[in-house]
Amino acid sequence: MYFLSGWPKRLLCPLESLERPLHIQTDPQRAFFAVLFPSQLSIWYCRPSVLIVSYKELSKAASQFGSYKQAEWRPDSTMIAVSTVNGYILFFEIPSARDKYLYEPIYPKGSPHLKGTPHYKEEQCAPSLNLEMKKVLDLQASITSLQSMLEDLLVATADGFLHLIHWDGMTNGRKAINLCTVPFSVDLQSSRGSLMGFEDVYIRDMEYCATLDGFAVVFNDGRVGFITPMSSRFTAEQLHGVWAQDVVDGTCVAVNNKYRLMAFGCANGSVQVYTIDTTTGAMQFSHKLELTPKQYPDIWNKTGPVKLIRWSPDSCVVMVTWECGGLSLWSVFGAQLICTLGGDFAYRSDGAKKDPLKIRSMTWGSEGYHLWVIDGNSSNMKPERNANNEAQQFGILQFQFIKSALTVNPCMSNQEQVLLQGEDRLYLNCGDAAQTQSPRSTLAHSEHNHARARGPFSDGSLDSQGLSTLLGHRHWHVVQIHSTYLESNWPIRFSAIDKLGLNVAVVGKFGFAHYSLLTKKWKLFGNITQEQTMMVTGGLAWWNDFIVLACYNLNDHQEELRIYLRTSNLDNAFAHITKVQANTLLLSVFRDIVILFRADCSICLYSIERRSEGLNPTASIQILQEVSMSRYIPHPFLVVSVTLTSVRTETGISLKMPQQACEAESIMLNLAGQLIMLQRDRSGPQIRDKDNNPNQRKHLPFCAPVVLAQSVENVWTTCRINKQKRHLLEALWLSCGGAGMKVWLPLFPRDHRKPHSFLSRRIMLPFHINIYPLAVLFEDALVLGAVNDTVLYDCLYTQTSAREHLEVLFPFSIVERTSQIYLHHILRQLLVRNLGEQALLLAHSCATLPYFPHVLELMLHEVLEEEATSREPIPDPLLPTVAKFITEFPLFLQTVVHCARKTEYALWNYLFAAVGNPKDLFEECLMAQDLDTAASYLIILQNMEVPAVSRQHATLLFNTALEQGKWDLCRHMIRFLKAIGSGETETPPATPTTQEPSSSSGFEFFRHRSISLSQSAENLHSKFNLTKTLSMPSGPSGKRWSKDSDCAENMYIDMMLWRHARRLLEEIKLKDLGCFAAQLGFELIGWLCKERARAARVEDFVCALKKLHKDFLWPFPVIPASSINSPFKNGKYKTAVGEQLLKSQSTDTFVNMEMDTGISNTPRSRSWLGTISSSQREIDTVSSHGPHMQDAFLSPLLSKGDECSIGSATDLTETSSMVDGDWTMVDENFSSLSLTQSELEQLSLELASKGPHKSQVQLRYLLHIFMEAGCLDWCVVIGLILRETSVINQVFSIMQSSDIDGEICQNIKTGLDAVDKWASTDCPGYKPFLSIIKPQIQKLNEIVEEQVQPEAFQPVNPSKVPEQANPRAEESRTSSSHGTNPQSDAGSSSASRHEEDKAKTEDEDSFQEGSYDCVVS
Repeated sequence: MYFLSGWPKRLLCPLESLERPLHIQTDPQRAFFAVLFPSQLSIWYCRPSVLIVSYKELSKAASQFGSYKQAEWRPDSTMIAVSTVNGYILFFEIPSARDKYLYEPIYPKGSPHLKGTPHYKEEQCAPSLNLEMKKVLDLQASITSLQSMLEDLLVATADGFLHLIHWDGMTNGRKAINLCTVPFSVDLQSSRGSLMGFEDVYIRDMEYCATLDGFAVVFNDGRVGFITPMSSRFTAEQLHGVWAQDVVDGTCVAVNNKYRLMAFGCANGSVQVYTIDTTTGAMQFSHKLELTPKQYPDIWNKTGPVKLIRWSPDSCVVMVTWECGGLSLWSVFGAQLICTLGGDFAYRSDGAKKDPLKIRSMTWGSEGYHLWVIDGNSSNMKPERNANNEAQQFGILQFQFIKSALTVNPCMSNQEQVLLQGEDRLYLNCGDAAQTQSPRSTLAHSEHNHARARGPFSDGSLDSQGLSTLLGHRHWHVVQIHSTYLESNWPIRFSAIDKLGLNVAVVGKFGFAHYSLLTKKWKLFGNITQEQTMMVTGGLAWWNDFIVLACYNLNDHQEELRIYLRTSNLDNAFAHITKVQANTLLLSVFRDIVILFRADCSICLYSIERRSEGLNPTASIQILQEVSMSRYIPHPFLVVSVTLTSVRTETGISLKMPQQACEAESIMLNLAGQLIMLQRDRSGPQIRDKDNNPNQRKHLPFCAPVVLAQSVENVWTTCRINKQKRHLLEALWLSCGGAGMKVWLPLFPRDHRKPHSFLSRRIMLPFHINIYPLAVLFEDALVLGAVNDTVLYDCLYTQTSAREHLEVLFPFSIVERTSQIYLHHILRQLLVRNLGEQALLLAHSCATLPYFPHVLELMLHEVLEEEATSREPIPDPLLPTVAKFITEFPLFLQTVVHCARKTEYALWNYLFAAVGNPKDLFEECLMAQDLDTAASYLIILQNMEVPAVSRQHATLLFNTALEQGKWDLCRHMIRFLKAIGSGETETPPATPTTQEPSSSSGFEFFRHRSISLSQSAENLHSKFNLTKTLSMPSGPSGKRWSKDSDCAENMYIDMMLWRHARRLLEEIKLKDLGCFAAQLGFELIGWLCKERARAARVEDFVCALKKLHKDFLWPFPVIPASSINSPFKNGKYKTAVGEQLLKSQSTDTFVNMEMDTGISNTPRSRSWLGTISSSQREIDTVSSHGPHMQDAFLSPLLSKGDECSIGSATDLTETSSMVDGDWTMVDENFSSLSLTQSELEQLSLELASKGPHKSQVQLRYLLHIFMEAGCLDWCVVIGLILRETSVINQVFSIMQSSDIDGEICQNIKTGLDAVDKWASTDCPGYKPFLSIIKPQIQKLNEIVEEQVQPEAFQPVNPSKVPEQANPRAEESRTSSSHGTNPQSDAGSSSASRHEEDKAKTEDEDSFQEGSYDCVVS
């Protein structure tokens, strides 16, 4: 409603005065305010805040009158009455010196001057006024209260009299009424009330209420009442008073004319708000404003009596202050908005308590944007002089407020935007215009669709962003109001935003202006005279692209209804103007109907229609219907809002004919807080005349009004239709101040069944929310609001200067957006009323909302907290009903466990007694494969059951998580099981910080391994005699595994891990095995060493080969018919192919490739290079250039799909052993080499026969693991799938050179024979490779047959080894030079280095066999 903004300002007084101000009062128009000092009266102008005139009493007169006490303005602002301590009333006249101004604005050169505009002087400059004392009146008794009442001044004196003094003929019109003669009763119906009967009773405070025609009074003994004249004559006989029986400690009073409320401040610090019962005339208690111990535990009962109460100019909020200090702001029906007794207002940043601001007097400024306050703290201090002897700081503070547009323009309530208006700016909650609110709000009307299609955002992208922009952040979109418009039309009175939140319009004193958030531009009247002759009276609203407003034409003295097109220039020439009979007070738009409420208490409905004529479309208006409400409305000013809605009580009709459900069915009228509904009367014959005029239906008369609710501040309804969410869209939402919100919800029979006769068609459900609602998002089940927040800056100021700085006394106030879910409140209310079926319908319609799980959780949590902590037994507990309700949704298990985890342990038994045993729920989670939820239940079981039970369930979950590959959960489960075993349940060990598996890399275990790569060949052979691996995981997982290895719990976990690894190997799931080992830090090598002869044996080579092809997405090799029998032997061809391909890869792919992986493929396909000598010659012929071109040659080797398909730089290096620069090539040489058709075919086949890069990295990693563990049969299988002879050679060389079990050799031989046989029949693509390694297979046969000692197969020609090492060293230099590649993966480089080391130990046999050099694999 109202929100504090920024810091308060302090006024500087230009006059030298040793007195402190003691009273402040604005004039009825709020353009001036009077400030009283003990012997001085000053008149100030409000904007700018400048002193106009001051009257100083002479010392002789001052001693006679006594000090000034209170001031009251005459309604036309031409006189001021001032009461003094000694019982005098001084009447001052304020003649205005015409056309004289104290200040003139000075514009910078070149700025558009506004001197030509009418009313220019009055708006811009403070007028010159005089103060003349006209009359002194001596009432001979102390004056307690002054009150202006129409043409009279009402004065209460301490001798128990009430004086009525006429402003003009002051003495003759004087009447004095003795209060003792005024009869008082409980209500006006009882017989003549008793007289007061006390000698010393007098009125302490009073205020006149025009709409109740009487005045609220507080007596000096604390009683409160309301005195009303029984006839037009104001005499003692004609006055009658009513008591409020419950109040005995009243201190002050303020009345709210719009809502007919009287707020009485009490000595206990609360404010009791009463209204008058219209039937009996008795005072009826409405609500109470009081601080609660929950919010203000240390101050709620220490505030002292209420000192002042002030209602805002628009009657929407009330400001209350206490004797002990502090300000608090409340909405009209008691929702607390601000209180300065808590938080940053009351405490410094170091926690020290501040003195609360004590207030002597306060008054609201124009439109409620300012509150002028006289600071009581400073009133006893002597004013200091400035160093320069200039203006002094004065004890008047100005607080600034921002308010909701709903306070003045209630037709905004059908919008889903929050719009706040400040003095010179607007705050919007629709984020950036480019991603504004979802336009489904427009789908209800085709007009809006046209408008949207023409807009720049006509694609569907808007729809998905609606909610996120409305809720996405807490910042406002702030629009500064155009200064040109503001200068001559301050203050802003109304503002409105369109449905899409793309345009806003504002209305000041005259005219209006509008702003587009898309173009970021304002549109003002081109003709200033048109602007200044039009005064908007009833608010304004948007209809599609048009602005509809009700105004008064000052030239023609005529009330008008005008419609302006947003896209055309702002000019009356483009407006559609309709004359209306009476002054319009309120305006609202529903679909294509404009509804006006007028000063003669009638409601007028107009239809509005778009006309596309000429260049600019126009809108035309036609009157539909007039409804007189004068019988029901005592005073037109009491109507707060009027809206048309499609809400009605009989839902049967809307079921039969859904197209009618969206018509203007009823009028909602907020009459001083009473919500009155007028429905169409469908009982007559009109409903059958369908074939007549289509407008016929709109003329249906209205039934008699029905009161729907009391204490209503705002009403929200929508004109959209959504079949899925009928409950929410056909409901009526009410904000009821301190009583929270209410929703009038339709009840639908399920599946179009006949509704029960006893089931009412609608139900009013109350619920509390923690924010002040400003807008309702209907489909999204959200309330949007705003909240005041504060920021302290007092640390910026030193202690010495602290007293002067308002920044130290007050925090900086900001307004933040906020929102709240309300669905759980409604579901709960329906369940309480045994309307579970309706609750289910409603919940299912909202189940797609992103926060629906949170809704269920909130409902369960709130009911649980209330019932489980209740002191008395609950006769009819709701928790079982709520639990049963939640089981209807798939989120049941998560909801329960999340609620339990957020609730204290003491309430768990109560919760699970209602929802079921946690063991059963845990098992349900496992059956539903919801492992994360099951893990949460495990924590509950751990607290509620003995360790044996939680271990049993943890084991179940651990095994399931292993099967599903949920590695993160597995790590938690290992930690959990260890904690149970070691009795560390109270302090479970921290979760290991292993990295999440990323989707793009190979096995992440590389990150935690430090594979030692410096063993020589001899070390490698001896390694196979070890049972434990040399390569232990380092990093967190390594520590974990090595710790407590002898404890039984670890053994228990290890057994489970071994069992899982064995199962994976038996099912040939190598990919899963790798993931498992990498993620859980499993000692794969050590385990494989133990299992070498058992689980790690390959039983069926062919089956294993097929499974690996499938798992790693590795294509089976294919081979074209043309090349099976004619292998290429021409070295030139091969180099040409290599070069051509190198050239075809662009150099930028170099950066994106994983450098080290490219190198890791070194030992493979030598088949590309023909004989060593031929390829040597080829390279010599083309490489005659310097090293500067090196990258051009290297880069393609690292490009996608290429690492394992083409002879790479390392192959060339092996064969040529040149330095880097010597084999660099240039583009011209590339172009001179060409490829034949068959060569290209061959090349593409080679490329196609390799699998994804990631699979390759993973296979090499596994190869390395198996090699270290000595599982040679698996090495052979991986070597076959990679089709790399080097791998096979290495395995065979190990078999020859170390003590290998004969059974393994036999197994490999049998396996290779089976593969050969399979390749012959099913997969000829493997034949070329098998023929390459034929010599090795023959050698293997010999080994198997003879079972000779491996020493016989030592290298024959050891001199070859150093020669080979040289190019290797050179290659590692190459790789290091590109080490900056951001994509490089440490893991693959370590693997590649390892393979290089293994390559050194290869036997000479692998190089002496020349037969395989010329076969393309």
